[in-house]
Amino acid sequence: MQVIGICRFSYLGLGGFQVEHDTLQDRAAFLYDPARMEERFRTFETLTLPPLRAQTDPDFTLLIVTGDSLPPQYMDRLSALIADLPQAVIQAHAPGQHRQVMQEAINSVRRFDKEPCLQFRMDDDDAVARVYVERLREAAADLRKLSRRHRHLAIDFNQGHIVRPGPDGLAAAPTQRPFTTAALALMFKPSVKLTVMNFAHEKLPRMMPAISFTGEDMLLRGHNDYNDSRQKPGIKPVPLTPLTRKQEAAFRDTYNVDADQVRRVFSTAT
Repeated sequence: MQVIGICRFSYLGLGGFQVEHDTLQDRAAFLYDPARMEERFRTFETLTLPPLRAQTDPDFTLLIVTGDSLPPQYMDRLSALIADLPQAVIQAHAPGQHRQVMQEAINSVRRFDKEPCLQFRMDDDDAVARVYVERLREAAADLRKLSRRHRHLAIDFNQGHIVRPGPDGLAAAPTQRPFTTAALALMFKPSVKLTVMNFAHEKLPRMMPAISFTGEDMLLRGHNDYNDSRQKPGIKPVPLTPLTRKQEAAFRDTYNVDADQVRRVFSTAT
C-alpha cells in the first residue's frame, strides 16, 4: 500500500486557515514575515524532519506543498533541508482554492494501483514517531476486510506530546486528543480520488468508520506563537514543562528528536 504524507509549508492559497486575511498580500506578509519563517525553518529542521529520516519503514512519500511566491532564499533553504530525504518531494503551486490544490497535488504523486492508499497530513511544526509508517501499514492490513466495504476510513493514532522547541531545549506536555493531525491517516479505496485534505479532521467520525489506537506515543504537535490555531483572541497557552534528561533520551528514542540539536539550532543568531 502506498503511504503519502502531505505537509504544507507556508502555502499561499485561498482558504485553509482558521484565521483569514483580507487579501492575498496580507496573507503573504504574515506567512513570509522573516521572524515567522525563521521559526518555521528551525522547527521543521529539528522536529519534523528527524523522525521522517529515521522511519523504521522507509517506504513512503512526503509531499511538501508551498507557494510559487515563496521567496527564493526560502525555497533554497527548504530544498537544502530535504536533500538527504529521498522520500520528500517539493511542489510549488500558485494561489488557488486550498482543498482543490491539495487534492491535485496529492493525486499527482499517487500510483492509483489496485491497492488502498494511506494518506496523512502534518503541519511544518508536527512530527510522527519513528515507527509511524510501520504501525500505519500494520493497522491498515488488519482493517483490509472493513476497507473493502467503505470508500474511506480513518486510522487515528492519538497519543503523543504537545511540544515547544527553543534555545533551552524542549518543553512538552502529554496529549491523547483524538482526531488531531500528524498521526491521523485516511485509507482510501483504489478508485477514490478524494484525499486526506478533503476532510475536516475533527469531523471524520461523522463521515466514515474511524478507528483509534492509543497506548504508544506516536505524534508531536508543535506549540508556538505562529500556530494558525493560536492567532484568534482568547486562546490560552498550553502549560508545558521542560524535559528532564531522561525524557530527552525518550524523545530521541521515540521521535529521533535531539534536544541538544534543538538548543544549537535555536541559539544560533539569524
